[in-house]
Amino acid sequence: MHELVVTGNNPDTAAEVAARVNGVCYAADPHDHRDFPFRTMVRAMTDDASLLAPAAECGTYLAFSRIIRERSESAEPGSPSPGVTAIFAMVHRPDLSHVEGDSHWRDTHAPLALAHHPGMWDYTQLSVVATLSGQPLDGFALVSFSTLEDMRERFFGDDNDREVIRADVAKFADGQRSPRRVITTETIYGQRPPVPAVTWPHD
Repeated sequence: MHELVVTGNNPDTAAEVAARVNGVCYAADPHDHRDFPFRTMVRAMTDDASLLAPAAECGTYLAFSRIIRERSESAEPGSPSPGVTAIFAMVHRPDLSHVEGDSHWRDTHAPLALAHHPGMWDYTQLSVVATLSGQPLDGFALVSFSTLEDMRERFFGDDNDREVIRADVAKFADGQRSPRRVITTETIYGQRPPVPAVTWPHD
């Protein structure tokens, strides 16, 4: 399922834009003053990038969404979703093409993530089809946990989980060029983008 994704830094603007287009808004903690590559993200099912432009200070992307795991809990439209979502922006290894890196991320890394992130209760891959503005990226991983503490304590179950994931990420992503992760709160306006035709199993 294709959608437009924009990144920016103003949480109020991002929320206003997401509400106007019945999209999804992700916003970092305003009290966290670390240097993030962006502080907000808006996703929307629209072909009119101008509608999202006010929230696109950092970048605009056309992406294909793949829901790998979907949590069962939800919130009323316009209210923050349960849990926290870490956004990992990804740039493929220079010796791979976008298609090669994306295929590994989808076919090999996704099942490994399900097996080695025991606390992860929601996982979506946004595969970038085209960078319309901003830093060229290959994708965004949206990795959610029930609480911030759960993300910190149960991102990996043990050292083996950590090593398996890190070794596999190095096979398709460029760690030097990929931006640092951004921890956010998700708010869904209207409906969450629908599950695509091909959906990963929960386990």
